[in-house]
Amino acid sequence: MANLPDSPADFPQVWQKPSFEELLACLKSLHVEPPIWKPTTSRKIILENRQDSARFRREVTTYLSSVVSSSFAWIEDDDQKEVLWDEASKRLSERCGRVGMGEIVRRWPFENRQPAHFELIIREPPMTGDSIGHKTWGSSYLMAQQLDKVASGPLAHLLGSRRPDSSLDVLELGSGTGLLGLAAAAMWQANVVLSDLPSIMANLEFNIDGNRQTIEALGGTLSSGPLTWGSEAGNAERFAKKHQFKLVIVADPLYDDDHPELLSSAVTNHLSEDPDARAIIMVPQRDSTTKRLTARFRTRMVEGVSPLRVLEEHTLACQDDWDEDEETPEVQCWWGVFGRQDKDSLSLSK
Repeated sequence: MANLPDSPADFPQVWQKPSFEELLACLKSLHVEPPIWKPTTSRKIILENRQDSARFRREVTTYLSSVVSSSFAWIEDDDQKEVLWDEASKRLSERCGRVGMGEIVRRWPFENRQPAHFELIIREPPMTGDSIGHKTWGSSYLMAQQLDKVASGPLAHLLGSRRPDSSLDVLELGSGTGLLGLAAAAMWQANVVLSDLPSIMANLEFNIDGNRQTIEALGGTLSSGPLTWGSEAGNAERFAKKHQFKLVIVADPLYDDDHPELLSSAVTNHLSEDPDARAIIMVPQRDSTTKRLTARFRTRMVEGVSPLRVLEEHTLACQDDWDEDEETPEVQCWWGVFGRQDKDSLSLSK
């Protein structure tokens, strides 16, 4: 919202009968794009950079409502009136939060890295019903920004000593819009298989195709297929064989009560039985429900039929553009690295 007056009272008011051009310029300048947060940005800076205070946002909403309800009697061209009503309605929907927005396309930069920085372009369809897989969550971007560090740390044995001609198959569960899996393919120069529910696949494949040239130029490859946790119906043939992937990655996967069991089963079914195999999972701790689901998931992972070990655990802070509360706090994201139990440990536990 650059070059706007400090107060909506100074906007061109309908009672002043401003020109079509003046009103349209004002409405376009009120366009809101969801911000891209970086984990290195402090809460103080985030709050200082927020362009809508609660009071300012209410005043802008009141202004936009006056435009929508105006008859524009002084404007003779009916097509121009429709343009103004349409623009004002769009600006109102943007201020209803992410759910109120239509389709958006965002650029997600990955900077200050070697050998080259790059960006991914991600489409998010309108948020309707339970289509949470159509949103790019802040935790996915946060996890993606950690991939270089993870490659030289807990995954060094997989990613640090590979021959140039070798390939690593990585599975992303619950890919959503694909940001994390796409970033992993680019940064790890790996073959990443992205997966999600059949209803999510059309948009996921759109984003894969749109970023394929960037990924391949950086040495990664991409494939995808539908995969429903806890069911074999409708799954891609690619997933028929168990224990194919030495690396499984997941971000922000827990929403319903049955997800801890379903996800832990999916991880153990698809993760290779090789002792070097690893699974990396990140879960935002948004509220008591997500904390409870995380704890239950962790328990299932280490105490299930094919138990895994927790090799590392960490927390990082991120923010999402889901909540419109002016004092939305940072969300702490738990993430863990899991590996296969060695045979001696399994024997002792029985």
